[in-house]
Amino acid sequence: MNAINKNVGHDNYYDVVVVGAGHAGCEAALAASRMGCRTLLLTLNLDMVAYMACNPSLGGPGKGHLVKEIDALGGEMSRVADQNLLQVRLLNTGKGPAVQALRAQIDKWGYQRTMRIALEKEPQLTIREDMAEELMVEGGAVREIVGRSGAVYRTGAALICSGVYLGSEIFLGDRHYPAAPGSITPSYNLVKSLQKEGLIFDRFKTGTPPRVYRSSINFSKLEPVHGDPQAPGFSLSGPGAPDEQIPCWMTYTNRNTHDIIRDNFSLAPIYSGLIKGSGPRYCPSIEDKIVRFADRDRHPVFIEPEGPDIDEVYLQGISTGLPPRIQEAFLQTIEGLENVRIMRPAYAIEYDYAPPVQLKLSLETKAVKNLYFAGQINGTTGYEEAAAQGLIAGINAASYIKGRDPLILKRNEAYTGVMIDDLVTRGAAEPYRIFTSRAEYRLLLRQDNADLRLSGKSRAIGLLDEERYRLYLAKKKYIEGELERLEQTRHNPGSAIEDLLEKHGSSPPKHPVSALELIRRPEISYRSYLEWEGREAPPLPRGTLDELESQVKYAGYIAKQQHMVEKTARMHDKPIPPDFDYQKAKNLSREARQKLEQVRPATVGQASRMEGVSPADISVLMLYLERPETLRLPETDSSRGSSDE
Repeated sequence: MNAINKNVGHDNYYDVVVVGAGHAGCEAALAASRMGCRTLLLTLNLDMVAYMACNPSLGGPGKGHLVKEIDALGGEMSRVADQNLLQVRLLNTGKGPAVQALRAQIDKWGYQRTMRIALEKEPQLTIREDMAEELMVEGGAVREIVGRSGAVYRTGAALICSGVYLGSEIFLGDRHYPAAPGSITPSYNLVKSLQKEGLIFDRFKTGTPPRVYRSSINFSKLEPVHGDPQAPGFSLSGPGAPDEQIPCWMTYTNRNTHDIIRDNFSLAPIYSGLIKGSGPRYCPSIEDKIVRFADRDRHPVFIEPEGPDIDEVYLQGISTGLPPRIQEAFLQTIEGLENVRIMRPAYAIEYDYAPPVQLKLSLETKAVKNLYFAGQINGTTGYEEAAAQGLIAGINAASYIKGRDPLILKRNEAYTGVMIDDLVTRGAAEPYRIFTSRAEYRLLLRQDNADLRLSGKSRAIGLLDEERYRLYLAKKKYIEGELERLEQTRHNPGSAIEDLLEKHGSSPPKHPVSALELIRRPEISYRSYLEWEGREAPPLPRGTLDELESQVKYAGYIAKQQHMVEKTARMHDKPIPPDFDYQKAKNLSREARQKLEQVRPATVGQASRMEGVSPADISVLMLYLERPETLRLPETDSSRGSSDE
């Protein structure tokens, strides 16, 4: 290393080096540079920056929540998405606000261009095309990164955001070859270098569907799926939904489709034994669907545009690893696709990932103190999951450089916190995907209040720009002021308010009530009450009135969840010393000792969510923490259970 350093000038030192310019890497590099760190972003191919290797869409339940949180934390994905919307819809409008979420079709090529421009505008950020091949570690920390070009980059912190490009192999039926999305040469030496530092890797599998010529589809046989011009965009400061939106289309597989696929199972790499890695259970291939849901005669196929004026479209719902000739045969059995022509064949891909129990909640590795992982290297799947991790990792790498505490989001604060806690505490036995069902406090984590939850944190670390901060303050001030006004506004029985109540089929009050109580009634909306008052809301950030109404309508449920958070906080926030000796804690079950030793949770709450750690183990752990002298107590019969056998 000393010999190398002699030839390295100041221009080759960067506070933070980010490896990989996918969705995680872009957010990480932007966050670190905007927080004042001299940052380098290394990419295998400059033309693949922010590449949407799979579907040309963002959002949905859980995922849309992440994009809104990225915006509130000062990230870029939300703003770039809003500038490249082809279509946007608000999902689950018939359900409560906790599960409502935006889903948008994106101009994938416009998204890449817009994100690259954002990167290039950052004065503290340098983008360079090179493959990181080796980490030089000294004193337990990364000091240099060596590129395939021979360049050596000295650094104060390193982030690996490698996506599916580590040791990746593409499968097309019985053919397979080393490659990554975009026919890029995968990276092998970086994994070997990381393994030398004690990091463990495993294999996962995923896949994509075919892309076909739009001009070869008979749209007259398909069902259109239109967007909603009234839907908001992802960013508080974005332009919102376009008036003119491009429709998606829907069709279905059928028995003939399934018969062709069944007849060729021997050519599917997930069944032939060629692929060993676990695949995403929640996004199965069409082969998997036919096996797992054998009683179904059809499965939906969504036809999604990849751009406003290109002939390539994406067939969501039929990812496959079958050979291209079989792909074309089964596609042509589907209504509307009888003459379809494939532009890009589907493929399956297997790649290396690092089980995320090797990380701290800051996304820093436990093995190397200034090394962070974000995105699919952590076993996740999806652009949104990757971007949210990249943003947090970039913030924490910059905080490390500046000597600040890391940003750790709790499970009751953000879906991003839920995701990272799930990964670090439980690991990933299959590619991880966020869902609203993963959040026990999801009524507190609505997409419309992401800015209210997180903008203050982002502003405190210097990441939220003036425009988004101004909009956040305007929204916050209006909601707080209106809630107070509505609480103080009283209506008596027999007053003019009964006209409004009668109009909406609501019973008259039997005693004096506040306006807040009236708006809590299902029949009365905040907007209808404002209209009855003869008031008009001032110009406000999008979503302000919806968020105010959610706070009013669901006040009781929100208060109940907040009480649960406060009730459990005392125990769950109790820290566990990083050097706690679990082997001396003999009254813990053997399985609990092994799992706790491996993960080394930071708090009792994190320990309580680990598989293999029972409530009884948590009670014993609390005793040890409150009375350290009880370590090495003689084992009791109650400590021996099925987990010890």
